[in-house]
Amino acid sequence: MRQPTVCVVIPAKNEARNLPKVLKKIPGWVDEVILVDGNSKDDTIEVARSLMPDIKIVPEDRPGKGAALRCGFAASRSDIIVMIDADGSMDPAEIPAFVGALLSGADFVKGSRFLQGGGTDDMEWYRRVGNWGFVKLVTWRFGGKFTDLCYGYIAFWRESLRRLSLENDDGFEIETSMNVQALQARLAISEVPSKEAPRIHGVSNLRTIPDGWRVLKTIVRLGFTSQTARLTGVSPPLARPSLTTSTDVRDPTR
Repeated sequence: MRQPTVCVVIPAKNEARNLPKVLKKIPGWVDEVILVDGNSKDDTIEVARSLMPDIKIVPEDRPGKGAALRCGFAASRSDIIVMIDADGSMDPAEIPAFVGALLSGADFVKGSRFLQGGGTDDMEWYRRVGNWGFVKLVTWRFGGKFTDLCYGYIAFWRESLRRLSLENDDGFEIETSMNVQALQARLAISEVPSKEAPRIHGVSNLRTIPDGWRVLKTIVRLGFTSQTARLTGVSPPLARPSLTTSTDVRDPTR
């Protein structure tokens, strides 16, 4: 029996000044770190390699956060994938909570800024209202008990990707798409509290109205498309690695 391997996927575009705050906090037991570069014009790649010589740099195949994440997922060879942002808003010190929930039986773990213990210092009132409305819409249409929807701190077993169809999600809507499809696929979903901080340096690429519209269209599209139709021809899930209780193997929940 072996311990499951863990990969952290980080989409980044012009995040050279933020990467030191992010990469240095990734737990040492993480097996694989993949940075997907969005054609950065600064020293993002050079800084990443100087901080973490064994980091895997992958170029995005087309613009957009969703497209970048798909490239990172495809490049990963680990059993567990954790996705975080490069701007410093998500704390890598929370990774053990996500991995621990997966090891405890979840298929898919999403961070929530609105669970007890979570919070956000980077969300205007109108975005809070929009997120609340989207949560209510998803609950009404798909069920589930989400407390947060448009937040990209997510971890999952790599095999779960076989139950998700993400080829139409090139932008920020990929987070919502993954959350909704996990519900549709009846994956075992767990929410863990997460604290969102403001971006450390630079300006966010998020555009509230256009990206909110994309999120709404994604919810509507998924509501009218069955999971079976999206996943025709998908092969059976991979077998999960057996968990070991040996004391000489590092515990990713520590």
